[in-house]
Amino acid sequence: MSKRIVVIDGCRTPFLRSGTAYADLMSYQLGQYAIKGLLSKTGIDPAQVGYVVMGTTISNVKTGNVAREAAITAGIPYTAPCHTVTMACISANQAIASAANVLRNGEADVAIAGGTDSVSDAPILFNKRMRKKLFKAQKIKGLADTLKFIFSLRPGDFVPEAPAVAEFLTNRTMGLDCDILAARYQVGRREQDEYAVRSHQLAAKAEAEGLLANEITPVEAPPDFKPIKKDNGIRPDTNLESIAKLKSAFVKEGGTITAANASFLTDGAAVCLLATEEKAAQLGLKPKAYIHSYTFTGCDLKEELLLGPTYAVSKLLQITGMTLSDFDVFEFHEAFAGQILVNLKCLASDTFAQAKLGRDKAVGAIPLDKFNLWGGSLSLGHPFGATGARLVTTACNRLIKENGRYALIAACAAGAHGHAMILERYS
Repeated sequence: MSKRIVVIDGCRTPFLRSGTAYADLMSYQLGQYAIKGLLSKTGIDPAQVGYVVMGTTISNVKTGNVAREAAITAGIPYTAPCHTVTMACISANQAIASAANVLRNGEADVAIAGGTDSVSDAPILFNKRMRKKLFKAQKIKGLADTLKFIFSLRPGDFVPEAPAVAEFLTNRTMGLDCDILAARYQVGRREQDEYAVRSHQLAAKAEAEGLLANEITPVEAPPDFKPIKKDNGIRPDTNLESIAKLKSAFVKEGGTITAANASFLTDGAAVCLLATEEKAAQLGLKPKAYIHSYTFTGCDLKEELLLGPTYAVSKLLQITGMTLSDFDVFEFHEAFAGQILVNLKCLASDTFAQAKLGRDKAVGAIPLDKFNLWGGSLSLGHPFGATGARLVTTACNRLIKENGRYALIAACAAGAHGHAMILERYS
């Protein structure tokens, strides 16, 4: 009999705009805060945790396996193996799937999985020419070699190499790709702005009702160490008139993607506690949901970079035999309003289904009255490596709050990847 994997609970730091209150923290420290918060929230003995998997996108060379550094400093025993995965914006989704596989394989009975990212602490590198010179400099012996090295340096050697914001294989930014995609599928600027306003207003409502506080563990960040308890990207006063005045960010003439209808650079961490159903019962832990099933997909980098959710949802529903009408809760990652709207349009299109998905009819239309009702990445923020764990946590909490049975999670990621996961409320 295959083991059933359950989500006990989830926990995250407040998600903050990069360059704000987390500017002095490293990624592993954000992960540490999230794990400590999860241990406190669930009351589990850290010694029971047998494995840790964390996702990340912006790697710090000092913490090559950020899962290990975050776990150990949070109090997880060194006997628990830890590994880090990277899959761009679905890194935490992959971490959760990987941890579920570990539990099913019997390597552990309890695991922590999620992700952490700090754009504020992104490594700025020397350029390739300078790196080659510094590598050779390790063999310097004596004054003559030192002087030779010094005189070989040129002003251009000191020009830093910032982290890439473009797809390596296409050299296009994700924002540009979204602009192209929105134009191709005829999703206009007003429609995108309306969706962005919706995201912020729903997030503000959820925050006011205390729904988000249940997910968050406070962080006391240097230099003042005042407790940070809320996300700082939610704009309750967002309205269509104000954001309609913004200029397009990627395609200057006729572009539809702006700073308001795209997710912003974010620092934060989020984690979930997973266990086999048997172990949860043995430890007296009450799960929130079963991990029913999940899948990952890849598609065309040049034409379909952000269509991963459509492909992943279609594939997962075909595998499970389920339909969109089976779901009470939908939680999709909002990279851009345009990305969400194009995917919703493609899922509801017979033409797209026949041409791209090998289906006779559309996957179906997702009702917005069940979709991202507590806000999403456009308003809450999007720490690249952590968002997947937020989606799982929110979906679990919504299933309970809304008395639903099934939740569908989906996300896109750089590299033209997609992810979909089904959660079933624990009974």
